[in-house]
Amino acid sequence: MPVLVITGTGTEVGKTVATAAVAAAALAAGRTVAVLKAAQTGVGPDEPGDADEVARLAGAVTKAEVARYPEPLAPATAARRAGLEPVRPHEVAEAAAKLATAHDLVLVEGAGGLLVRFDHEGGTLAHAAELLRAPVLLVASAGLGTLNTTELTARELRRRKLELAGVVIGSWPDSPDLASRCNLADLPDVSGAPLLGALPAGAGRPAPAHFRAAAPGWLAPRLDGTWDAEAFGVREAP
Repeated sequence: MPVLVITGTGTEVGKTVATAAVAAAALAAGRTVAVLKAAQTGVGPDEPGDADEVARLAGAVTKAEVARYPEPLAPATAARRAGLEPVRPHEVAEAAAKLATAHDLVLVEGAGGLLVRFDHEGGTLAHAAELLRAPVLLVASAGLGTLNTTELTARELRRRKLELAGVVIGSWPDSPDLASRCNLADLPDVSGAPLLGALPAGAGRPAPAHFRAAAPGWLAPRLDGTWDAEAFGVREAP
């Protein structure tokens, strides 16, 4: 798995912190890691972006961006409003493939969800994943409403014949409600893929050293972690 594409069921589901956890676990396992942000929006030229946050939390990763835009909008819209060239899926794929020649693992983090548009022609992260023939890791929220967005994303991946490597819950609450507890069984069911971890709420707030030590415990062995799905309460997985 030299390239892993990471997307979310939407915005604010914990995708960047989940990317950092995957990177930290891989580094702890002795792998070299690069993190590529396909399209960074909402930051100025000299401000830290999501790849910088992954590096801050995870440690010694190679960080890269394909493009960045100042307004916090979908990449195609942000590029248009800024009068800048949009990101093209082939540019994302080429940058990831180049990084893969020098790293054991390349994590490609999208912007928002799978079908958020990069350009006016409708290019998306899904198109980049197709060009890379890379598996996709889906970061989902824990509670009510997540089943619909998770299943829709999983169906689109299957339609495109892309592999859904699994689902990670981006923010597991300290006191999970009934919906969240039921979703431990329902997320694998609706996605047709295993639940590969759950990050605690606020996982990105502690000091980086604590984050790096804890990250493998949030992720399943498939992601270089030690998370025990059954002990966590997951009873049904494909």
